[in-house]
Amino acid sequence: MRNLKMTIQYDGSRYKGWQKQKYGESTIQYKIENILSKMTGENIQVIGCGRTDAGVHAENYIANFHTECELTINTMLDYLYEFLPEDIVVKEMEDVHERFHARYNAKSKTYVYRIDNNKFRDVFTRKYIYHTDEQLNLKEMKKAAEILIGTHDFKSFTNLKSNNKSTIRTLNYINILEKDNIIEMELNANGFLLNMVRIIVGTLLEAGKGKLSTVDIQKILREKKREEYGPIAYSKGLYLKNVQY
Repeated sequence: MRNLKMTIQYDGSRYKGWQKQKYGESTIQYKIENILSKMTGENIQVIGCGRTDAGVHAENYIANFHTECELTINTMLDYLYEFLPEDIVVKEMEDVHERFHARYNAKSKTYVYRIDNNKFRDVFTRKYIYHTDEQLNLKEMKKAAEILIGTHDFKSFTNLKSNNKSTIRTLNYINILEKDNIIEMELNANGFLLNMVRIIVGTLLEAGKGKLSTVDIQKILREKKREEYGPIAYSKGLYLKNVQY
C-alpha cells in the first residue's frame, strides 16, 4: 500500500470549499477523489490538510491518499492534469511514510489575503482580490494586528458553533505589506478555526478604515463573543499559501 502526498493549486471561485461532506460534487475534494478513483480503479479517500471556505483559493494545498496503484508518479500527474477541471492542478506528488497524515501532521498554515486599495477595481483581477476604494491606514492595521499575535482564545474570531472544540490557537505572525496600493496580509498560525482568517482580516480592515481602535480589538479578544463583533472578509481575496510540517 502506497501513501501519496499531493501539492495542489486551485481556484476556489466556483466551489463550495475543500470538504465534500456537506456539498458533494461542488467541492475540490470530490473532484480529485473522483479522478483518482477512475485512475486507480479503487475507492479513493483523500485526506486534506484542512477545510477551506467556499470561494477560497489555494497555492499549495497539501493532501494525501492511500492506494495499491503501481503507476509512476509522472503518469499519475499527467492523468490528473488531463482529467481534472482546469481550475485544479496537482503540481507535485511523492511517496511518503505510511503514517503521514496531511491534517494531523501539519504544524502550521500560512494564508494570504489580497486587497486592491486603488480607486477603481481591476477588471482582470476582480475575482481574486478584494477591492475597496476607502483609503486604508496601514499603520493602524499593523497596530491592531500586533494585539492578535500570540496564543489566545479566538472565540470572537470564529463562527464555530460547537462548545466542545477548543478555540485557543497560536497566531505566529501577521505581516502586512503594500505596493502600488495592493495590500497583502500574510497570517501564520498553528491552526485556524472556522472563518477565523476572514474574520481577522475583516476586523483589521475596520481598523484600517478608522472604525475600530486598538482598544476595541483588545475588548473583542477579551470578551469572546463572536456575535457582537466584526465583519467577515470576502472569500475571493483569500489564499492558502503554504502548510508547514
